[in-house]
Formats: sequence, C-alpha cells, structure tokens
Amino acid sequence: MAGAVRTGDREEPMSSEASSSITSMREARRSRTRRAAATSGPALSTFIASWQLALDAAAKSSRTVRSYTDSVRAFCRFLADQDMPASVEDVDAPHIRAFLLAEEQRTSAASAAVHFRNIRVFFGWLASEGERENPNPMDRVEAPKVTKKAKSFFTEEELTRLLKTCSGATFPDRRDTAIMRVFIDTGLRVSGLAGLRYDPDNESANDVFLAQRRLRIRLKGGDETWVPIGKKSAAALDKYIRARARHSQTSSPWLWLGVQGHNTARMTDSGIRDMVRRRGDQAGIQNVHPHRFRRSFADSWLAAGGSTDDLMHITGWKTYDMVREYTEARGIARAHNAHARISPGDRI
Repeated sequence: MAGAVRTGDREEPMSSEASSSITSMREARRSRTRRAAATSGPALSTFIASWQLALDAAAKSSRTVRSYTDSVRAFCRFLADQDMPASVEDVDAPHIRAFLLAEEQRTSAASAAVHFRNIRVFFGWLASEGERENPNPMDRVEAPKVTKKAKSFFTEEELTRLLKTCSGATFPDRRDTAIMRVFIDTGLRVSGLAGLRYDPDNESANDVFLAQRRLRIRLKGGDETWVPIGKKSAAALDKYIRARARHSQTSSPWLWLGVQGHNTARMTDSGIRDMVRRRGDQAGIQNVHPHRFRRSFADSWLAAGGSTDDLMHITGWKTYDMVREYTEARGIARAHNAHARISPGDRI
C-alpha cells in the first residue's frame, strides 16, 4: 500500500499520486538537511535579470524570453514557499523534481515539461557563465512524461469557411484575408508574419516583394530567409496594400496595421492571434490559432508529395525533428486511407 491517511477513527489508503508528491517533498527536504551547513552563493533569483539580458542578446523572441523567465520565477517562488534552499549552489535535483511534480499535479504534464525545458536552459547558462561550481542538477532530473495526443489539421472546407468570413471590401476584411492566405500558403510562425515590414521605396526596410512573389522573414535567432508565396496570396496582399495606402498610419514601417486600440500603427502577434480566433468563431470552427495553420500547411505539403528539405526551408526548421513529427502524422493518415480501401471487415 502506498500509505494511509487517518480520517476520524479510520485509516484510509493514500492515493499513489498523493504518496508520490509527499515522497518527492521529503526527498527535497532531506537534501536541504544534508546541505544546510551554509548558504552557498547568491540566491538563484538574482540571476534572472542577467539571464534575460543574455537571451535578448541572443535574439530570442520576446515570447521565448517570457516563457523561460516565467518558469524560473515560478521555481524560485516554489522554493521559498516550501522553505527549500534557494541559493545558486544549494538548489539540487530533488528540489527541481518536487517542483515539476507539483506543477504536473497542479496543471498538466505538458506544462511541467515546458518548465523542465526552460529550467534546464537556465542551469546550462549558469554553468556556461561559471556562476555555479556544483554539477548541473538537471543532469539528474528526468523530463516529465507527456502523453502524445493527436493534433488536428484544418480541412479544405474549414479553410474555405474561414476565408468566407472576411470576403467583404472593408479594410479589416482585406487585411485578414491577406493574413490568412499567407498562413495557409506558407505556415509562417505568427512572430515572423507580425514582423513583416513594408516600405516599397527602401528595399533594405521592405520585406514584401510581390513581383517576385516572396517575403523576407526573420527566424528565431535573428536569421533571415526568403519564403515563396502563391499567386492568390500575392493578389490578396496587393489588394490589402492598396487599402493600406488609405489608412491613417500608412507611413508606418510595419505591414499589418490595426483599426482599434492604442497602437494602430502595428498589428502585433497577439492581435493576429485574436483576429484568427474571432474569425474562427464567425465560421463556427473551434480551436483556430496560428500554429494550427502551420501544422496544416506542413501536412498538406507532405500529402502532396513535397520534399522535406523544401518544407524545412519554408517553415524555418533547422532540424528534422519537427519534420519527423509531421511525417508520422501523415503516415497515420495514409494508414487510415489504406484501411478504407482494403478493410478486411468490409469484404466479409
């Protein structure tokens, strides 16, 4: 039995989840007792600001920086709440395991896995900067096991319905059509799409080249690449740009302009997320977000026989890991189609 809890006059068996949590906490506190002689070095939290500067210098996206630093701040709060060691040298693997387990029970294994990844990057940075002499505790912490779930793609019928919601002639309709056309056509990251600049009189400050049907995109890490677009995407962009010329913020260096809010000179990635979610509601389609366009593009590309190398170039992936994920999903779809053709049960 995992353990027992006294309830009134009876002892009831403790759940394995609760027992695991208590065991993890005890392990962390035993580690604190073993190392309680003296606090070694400054508090872990004092390094967050320096780490953020390093991340900014490495051209990490604002969203990535926020995710990284939020995880470490949450970990530091947990150490304080649980009265565990919080100095750069004293924090050890049991404390990290206890935090990850608590987060998994509070939220989900997927959320805990994000914290694991982010905290691992943080301790790696501490080691590279010579700020911690003890071994990296993350080397002795296993990543939370995340159950793989099937991810949905857009069907062609759903994409048609989404485009129909912005088929009018207003400025937002033209802008939203162009944005969704580019999403469908390229699977761009929302940060790359939001970062497009427009200045037809200055090639170095312009990312939109309709005659060549291509866009200049800044990738994670600051690299630039050229992404091709199709004829319908180019036409939708041209139609939007003509409407943009009549906007009060037409001199803005950014391609996408807003129509409400405090800054109509630029439509940010959060504004784009809100827009596609709103268009999804209008079309009666749930779970509409930019990354679903990215998954759908990759799936459609592979289904049509497109090469993985070309897919990596367009999407900006630098390793085959992501391609492998989509190839696996496409393999499942092929198996379903094959089963529909040769189902043994249907022949009897």
